[in-house]
Amino acid sequence: MSGVLRIRRVVLAGVVTLTMTSVAHAQSVQVRGFFDVGGISFTANDTFKAILGSSTGIVFGGGGGVVLPNNVFASVRASRFRKNGERVFVQDGEVFDLGIANTITITPLEITGGYRFAPKPNRTRRPPARTPHSIVPYVGGGVSWYRYQETDEFATSGDETAQRFTGYHLMGGVDIPIAKWLGAAGEVQWTSVPNALGANPSSAAAAFGETNLGGTTFRVKVVIGR
Repeated sequence: MSGVLRIRRVVLAGVVTLTMTSVAHAQSVQVRGFFDVGGISFTANDTFKAILGSSTGIVFGGGGGVVLPNNVFASVRASRFRKNGERVFVQDGEVFDLGIANTITITPLEITGGYRFAPKPNRTRRPPARTPHSIVPYVGGGVSWYRYQETDEFATSGDETAQRFTGYHLMGGVDIPIAKWLGAAGEVQWTSVPNALGANPSSAAAAFGETNLGGTTFRVKVVIGR
C-alpha cells in the first residue's frame, strides 16, 4: 500500500508541477469537465464470461481536466463497471454454475496526461475561432488505480473480495466542438492491471490462468468547457 501511495504522490506532484509551470508562461488555461459512457472488453475473457456470461459490459464515468496553451492536457477520471452473474467452479476448463448470485464491481481512478494535435494559439493576435465541425485528435497515457469487489448473497468473510490494484493505460481520441462551451469526443483506451486476478487458487481466474484486470474501452464523452 505504501508503494501505491508513493506512486500517487509522484504522479500528482508531476501533474501539478506541469500545470503551474505552463500557467506561468501562458496567458490562459482551458478548464473542462466531462461525463462519458462506453463499453469495455476485458482481457480476462474466459473469467468474466464464466461468471457474468460475457466478457464485455457498460462503463459510466466522468471527471475534469485542463488544456494548456502548448496543447498539453491533464485530466482525472473516475468510472464504474457493475454487473451481476453467478459464482462458478472451473474444472479442466469446464465451467459449473453454483447457483449463487454474484456481483462484480470495478471502480477505476485514472490520471492522464497527453497532447492535442491542434494549432498553437498565436499570442501576438487573437486566434481564429474554431468551427463547430473542426476535429482535434489527441493521445495520452497515465496511471490507474482499480478497486475490484466481488459479493454474493451467501458470501462469508473469506469469500468476499475487495482489493485495490495499480495499472497503466494508453488512450487516443478525437474532440469535436459543438458550441462555445459544449463538445463531444470519441475515445479508445487500452488498460493493463497486472497481477490483479487469480490470487485465490479456487477462483475462475486462477483456473483459466488469467491475472490481468485491464481491457479495451470504447467510449463517447460530453465535454463542458472551453
